[in-house]
Amino acid sequence: MQDVNGIAAQVASAALEADSASKNEVVSTHVLVSEEQVEALRELSRRTRVAQSEYLREAVDDLLTKYSTVLGAKR
Repeated sequence: MQDVNGIAAQVASAALEADSASKNEVVSTHVLVSEEQVEALRELSRRTRVAQSEYLREAVDDLLTKYSTVLGAKR
C-alpha cells in the first residue's frame, strides 16, 4: 500500500501532465514554402513513413530552440 505522500506525488504529476497536454494542443496554420521544399518533404515522408506534419513540428521546435535567447525564458 502506498503512503499518502506517494499518492499525493502521483496526483500532482498527473495534474502537471494534463496541464502540459493542454498547452501542447495542435492547431492548424498556413505556411508558404518553395515547391522544391514541398517535394523534398513529401519524399522524406514517403521514404520514412513519418508524417510531414511531424517533420514540420520538429523544424519549428528546432527553430524556437535556436532563437530561445530572443524569446527569453518562455521556452
